[in-house]
Amino acid sequence: MEQKKKTNKKFIIIISILAIVGVAYGGYKFVHSLSHEETDDAQVEANMNSIIPHVGGYIDKIYVEDNDVVKAGDTLFTIDQRDYLVQLEQAKANLAAAQSQVSVAESSISSSQANANASYAQVSSTFGNIESAKIQLRRATDDYIRYKNLYDNKSITTQQYEQALASKQEAAARLSVLENQQKAVKSQSQAATSQSKVTEKQVAVAEANVQSAQTQVDAAQLNLDYTVVIAPISGQLSSVEMQKGQFVQPGQALFYLVDTQNKWVVANFKETQLSDMKVGQKVGIAIDAFPDAEFEGVISNFSPATGARFSLLPPDNATGNFVKTVQRLPVKINFTNANDAEKLARLRAGMNAEIDVHLN
Repeated sequence: MEQKKKTNKKFIIIISILAIVGVAYGGYKFVHSLSHEETDDAQVEANMNSIIPHVGGYIDKIYVEDNDVVKAGDTLFTIDQRDYLVQLEQAKANLAAAQSQVSVAESSISSSQANANASYAQVSSTFGNIESAKIQLRRATDDYIRYKNLYDNKSITTQQYEQALASKQEAAARLSVLENQQKAVKSQSQAATSQSKVTEKQVAVAEANVQSAQTQVDAAQLNLDYTVVIAPISGQLSSVEMQKGQFVQPGQALFYLVDTQNKWVVANFKETQLSDMKVGQKVGIAIDAFPDAEFEGVISNFSPATGARFSLLPPDNATGNFVKTVQRLPVKINFTNANDAEKLARLRAGMNAEIDVHLN
């Protein structure tokens, strides 16, 4: 009978201790929840750059292996350049031909300009001769009128009268010839000027052809440069699943280059946890892969929409099949400078994390 009472007493003591521990833990969690928000729906994130060739062709050489660490500008692989070298040489030949056309057109414009100048000089010279002929015609006409009056009065001989008439007719004929010459020279001058303008347009067209050919050369050179695929940033490669002789196409994603310098955490908090969360609040970060390491961060920003809105088939509650579920909002958390650089370097994108936001 005494042994039974002793056993009951021990049981009561154990139950009491458990109850005290439970109440203490529950009180701690309650007090902790007043100034903290926690979630285990979080992952480490980093920029993952797809290595995509700009031009197509057969792979010539591969300079990297799986998981290699590379620096920005390092050569990753090269594509066979022979087709692109031929295209570049063809573009250069087209450029040389276009440049020669410009030289020919410029020579033509110089010749056309010289012809136009010569025709203009002829017009000027003819104009001076016409003025001189007009003066001579006026003088001959005046002499003829004067001699005619004298002849009518029987004051001069018939020979003198006929000489004055002949001089007048000769001056009139000379003026007519010069005027006809002037018309012909003007026509030639206009034709030379028109030809000069046409030649100038030909030069402009030839220069435009040169620019077009130069653009083709630049494009061919750019494509040739693209046959050498380099690392756009410093980081670590994923699995390099490619081999020499493999044909790749422009825009084809071959493998990834992960930025190992900049990392952050994206935590998906329930919408009911966001009321007291603000940008700049301190965050405690625990990484599942390194349970003994502690990291510090701050809230950087909040997503503009819940994760469900970015899904392939976002929910449409207007269809009538509405079921209220608590939504989660992605929150970006940046690591602070207080963290150990060596520990941060060990983190990998996709690792799970537990987040504790300090509200106060």
